[in-house]
Amino acid sequence: MAQSATQLNCACETLAELQEQMAALSELLPEHDVVMEMFGVGKVLAPQLMAEIGDTRRFHSRKAITAFAGLDAPPYQSGNIDVRSRSISKRGSPHLRKTLFQVIGVILKNSPEDEPVYRFLDKKRSEGKPYKVYMMAAANKFLCIYYAKVNEVLNA
Repeated sequence: MAQSATQLNCACETLAELQEQMAALSELLPEHDVVMEMFGVGKVLAPQLMAEIGDTRRFHSRKAITAFAGLDAPPYQSGNIDVRSRSISKRGSPHLRKTLFQVIGVILKNSPEDEPVYRFLDKKRSEGKPYKVYMMAAANKFLCIYYAKVNEVLNA
């Protein structure tokens, strides 16, 4: 029992050290200040988000970064049938999707009325969309805003 507690404490200390190192490294990136200004992103989620996405200039459009995250709806065509309402593809990074889900969770809990992502999320919720649908739609919206703001800084 005591050995398990010691191992757990050691794992927690290692995690804290890794988070500090990630935060220190992320502060060196030019987009750090812009990402930290975004609502829902803090000292822990900002380095995770920047690490998972990497350099946004490698994506040719916002649709490409959405596909990278696996938040896009895959096309489905078979003969004359053209289905447009499908679930997310999940072909991208599951870690990025989890981080985005956590960011949207923070936005949802704080309910900032002046935040565009929250207004979009609230609109989808009022339309009667299921929880996962409006959360992923809000994550998509957040990712598009992230892409635009970070590219503005990197291309300046």
